[in-house]
Amino acid sequence: MRFEKAATFEPHANGLIRADTVQIQQRILSFVTRANWVILAGATAVGIAVAPLDFALGILCGGLIVTINFYLLANTLRRALTPPHLASHNAVIAKYYLRFLASAFVIFLLIAGGVVNPLGLVIGLSVVVVSIILATIREVKKIIFKEAV
Repeated sequence: MRFEKAATFEPHANGLIRADTVQIQQRILSFVTRANWVILAGATAVGIAVAPLDFALGILCGGLIVTINFYLLANTLRRALTPPHLASHNAVIAKYYLRFLASAFVIFLLIAGGVVNPLGLVIGLSVVVVSIILATIREVKKIIFKEAV
């Protein structure tokens, strides 16, 4: 017969949350934050090596836009959900839309000005998506192999 340790709970904005859930969330956030920069550097290096300069610049610019947006979103949510200074959801949404509009404007300028290749820009904008997918696969593997033991 297998005995599991009692679950511990931590305070959270919406009540109590399991401590292991918090640890998983922290690991995913940490992994995604680091992986964004690694994937961006690798994709840009490959772009410089095998594609025209405007394509590689598109990868770099798109990756920078999405990585900086991810960082700013994480900080906004961390500040908004950390007691005692809980922010209203309207403030969080307003900041989100301001970042979205700023990103859209920068993307428009990059494409309209012919500075970057649009396909390279789309590849760069996919950096965070790839990081999140890799983090999810990593955590699922940890959970599956932990239960198999």
